[in-house]
Amino acid sequence: MRINPRTMALGIGLAASMMLAACGGGSANGSEPTGPTGSTSPASGGASPGGSSESAVPTESPVPVESNPPGDIPDNAAFVPFTAKAGGFTISTPEGWARTTTATSVTFTDKLNTVVVSWTHASSAPTVASVKRREVPVLARTERAFKLGSIKGATLPAGPAVFVEYQANSEPNAVTGKQYRLDVQRYVLFRNGREIAIGLRSPVGSDNVDPWRIVTESFSWT
Repeated sequence: MRINPRTMALGIGLAASMMLAACGGGSANGSEPTGPTGSTSPASGGASPGGSSESAVPTESPVPVESNPPGDIPDNAAFVPFTAKAGGFTISTPEGWARTTTATSVTFTDKLNTVVVSWTHASSAPTVASVKRREVPVLARTERAFKLGSIKGATLPAGPAVFVEYQANSEPNAVTGKQYRLDVQRYVLFRNGREIAIGLRSPVGSDNVDPWRIVTESFSWT
């Protein structure tokens, strides 16, 4: 049987191309192989106990306290009510603050001051012991450089609450990386199978006693 010289040449050329491809091992465009993709860094603080995100934050030391922290809420701030139908409550916060809502929380922020209210289902009212046993360990994992202050019972116009006071580092500034040491006050309330936590955050040394009192005393169930 005679073999067509043209067919033989094409076959030899194809085989040579396949051998070169096998030896090269690179991509078609000649770029170097890359490492694994899709990896993420650990989530940083802010997760509230009972929420859907409770990722641990990296271990870090408390940042120094500012001598003149930029966290005082102006004395002439106007407060406006906000009603969260999903949470079943109304609360007043300073006018003009940025608001972020999720399925289980609402956050109001202005510079370094934050009010965050989160809600979840619960079978019984919280106690000092239950908050210390269940929620404080979550805060210790999810807050940056967490340091517990006190846990005690409290009374708001809306009813009895458990009050937790602690300090934590702020999230790093996206541009400068700067952090502030924060005072955090947390009130946990309960009614008809709903547990609501009111968190108040401001730099250590800020004079926000009166604004925070207005916020917490304005809270009411709907």
